[in-house]
Amino acid sequence: MTTPAHIAMFSIAAHGHVNPSLEVIRELVARGHRVTYAIPALFADKVAATGAEARTWHSTLPTPDDDPSAWGTTLLDNVEPFLRDAIQALPQLIKAYEGDEPDLVLHDITAYPARVLAHRWGVPAISLSPNLVAWQGYEEEVAEPMWAEPKKTERGRAYFARFQAWLEENGITEHPHQFYGHPDRSIVLIPKVLQPNADRVDESVYTFVGACQGDRTTEGDWERPAGAEKVVLVSLGSSFTNQPGFYRQCVEAFRDLPGWHLVLQVGKHVTAADLGDVPANVEVRSWVPQLAILKQADLFVTHAGAGGSQEGLATGTPMIAVPQAVDQFGNADMLQALGVARHIPTEEATAETLRTAALALVDDPEVARRLKEIQAGMAEEGGTRRAADLIEAELAARRA
Repeated sequence: MTTPAHIAMFSIAAHGHVNPSLEVIRELVARGHRVTYAIPALFADKVAATGAEARTWHSTLPTPDDDPSAWGTTLLDNVEPFLRDAIQALPQLIKAYEGDEPDLVLHDITAYPARVLAHRWGVPAISLSPNLVAWQGYEEEVAEPMWAEPKKTERGRAYFARFQAWLEENGITEHPHQFYGHPDRSIVLIPKVLQPNADRVDESVYTFVGACQGDRTTEGDWERPAGAEKVVLVSLGSSFTNQPGFYRQCVEAFRDLPGWHLVLQVGKHVTAADLGDVPANVEVRSWVPQLAILKQADLFVTHAGAGGSQEGLATGTPMIAVPQAVDQFGNADMLQALGVARHIPTEEATAETLRTAALALVDDPEVARRLKEIQAGMAEEGGTRRAADLIEAELAARRA
């Protein structure tokens, strides 16, 4: 049995980055470890429910309640806030852990201060990645082309200079790309089937444990309406939900399909009044217990975030992927390549296109076969218990 340790987890206030880690944290607490979880106050209660101690800090990042436009539209718009936030967060976190340094650091991929702190404290750091990871050749194939133009601009050069200076101030000589894109050790909280070029991932660094889903009954339940022969859930996650035009197309797609019931999660920026005439077979909610519905759903229209994608796979639900940002486009392509989804760009997601894809997916026996095959493979990846075992193995190695 592993000797109990102080484990510190670091993340940002974003559902897609916090939720995947929660069951791992709960399991570590159940095994007797003292877990502190550094997180902005917005997520403190969610973290505390796992038995971990929430260590709150002030973040300057947009929150899930903010309009998605707060993230901007360009690559530099998207990445600069993380660096600014990390620089101002580090002194807060140093103070929060002064005299109570952990034996091991766990961190989300966006939690830049965590690796700096692990370096300062001389303890191991393990990334808990909620989405795809770099493969051998990633820099040449993806990162370098993506950054080619921004690096030529004064703003891009200033970003990297500031990042490099911050790392060097803290005794780290790695280039920023290496620092945030290539951890020393990573536990990947997605099924391996969602990883592009999985055969080129260095498995001495990255271990796929698949979905870490626990008891989600506290999120509430959902009952299939009487007479609903087919249920479709539409959700664009928690961040990119201000899409009234898309939701109106979804209403039109399913309003006249006999026996179909549509559950439409619209987030906090859209109301039922924004959707016009909403028929009786359409249920409009600002938030839903997603997993509870997916266990009963026949179709999932999703933005293809890592969490939603694997929930769709875990429940064996055919998907229409309508990606909105970042890794979602790659996830949508992977789901389509697996034979369990259709990737439809937002601008092409008309009522007719959505309805045609829906009817084809739910009646296709090959889609059902592929989903069952993937479910079986995911069950063998180990999930929460394997993630905790791997973390304890790192602790044991440190103490040996």
